[in-house]
Amino acid sequence: MSGGYDESAGPEEPTDSFWEVGNYKRAVKRIDDGHRLCNDLMNCIQERAKIEKAYSQQLTEWSKRWRQLVDKGPQYGTVERAWVGVMTEAEKVSELHHEVKNNLTLFDFEKVKNWQKDSYHKQMMGGFKETKEAEEAFKKAQKPWAKKLKELEAAKKSYHMACKEEKLAVTREANGRGEASVTADQQKKLNEKVEKCKQDSQKAKEKYEKTLEELTKSTPQYMENMEVVFDQCQQFEEKRLSFLREVLLDVKGHLNLTEDQSYAAVYKDLERTITSSSPQEDLKWFSNSHGPGMHMNWPQFEEYNADLTHNISKKEKSKKGSDGVTLTNVTAAVDQAPVEDRGSLDSGSTE
Repeated sequence: MSGGYDESAGPEEPTDSFWEVGNYKRAVKRIDDGHRLCNDLMNCIQERAKIEKAYSQQLTEWSKRWRQLVDKGPQYGTVERAWVGVMTEAEKVSELHHEVKNNLTLFDFEKVKNWQKDSYHKQMMGGFKETKEAEEAFKKAQKPWAKKLKELEAAKKSYHMACKEEKLAVTREANGRGEASVTADQQKKLNEKVEKCKQDSQKAKEKYEKTLEELTKSTPQYMENMEVVFDQCQQFEEKRLSFLREVLLDVKGHLNLTEDQSYAAVYKDLERTITSSSPQEDLKWFSNSHGPGMHMNWPQFEEYNADLTHNISKKEKSKKGSDGVTLTNVTAAVDQAPVEDRGSLDSGSTE
């Protein structure tokens, strides 16, 4: 045999390499994936905004309910103000989380939405302009090399078939020499067949080698053209990745209330309110308002004064009247009063 053909060896398995024909489609698909990922990011931001809104509303409702309970409850004094300070904290934090929700929806969400609109342009027939341009550019870069590769596959197939024919001819020629039934003329034809197959396989081999050489020469240009288009896809993807990173940093800034001075001020105020409370002061107030510190009109001896008897309070008269006691002092006052004043005294005594 003139060639090194191995019949047992099958065709070469294609690799998963980018350089294989059609494997650029993964780079093209990444453009469509980028558009979908923008939608995913917007949904992610929107869901977090809903959580912030719900938390803000729950803090407000909680604060309102507990403020009323504490106001109506038995707690008093500076410690009561400290407890109410916790509700004030909730109200202020509620406002901050409502602001976080607004920042996420009005800034971050809209930022992604506008960038997506500016970066991806839909076509009338579906798909995106950027995807179509990348697809066409890759096809154009790969077409000459793919054509030569196809020619190479055909030349290789022809060569391998010629080698196979040559091997069969050699086998027949060798078998013919050992058989008496094969005439000299038949043996001559077998020899001629071997020679012809050797010539055919040699020609096929030369064509195969030439085609491979041409493909090898065109490979650097093919790689350069493909890399140019791939770099364009890389640049487009770099813009998306950089933008995504920028948006995530914005989201982090809006979520991280620890960097918000007003958030820190809420807890400084709460701490000031709590630490300013004084159990001793509250105990003193309670003692003065409801305990031993209260003023008391202790009973003292009172001399009878006829001029003051008409000032007896209604409360005292009604109490004594209910006990069936005759107020002798009042009767005496009525007897001693002028006639024109007795009517008022009499009416007062019956109330």
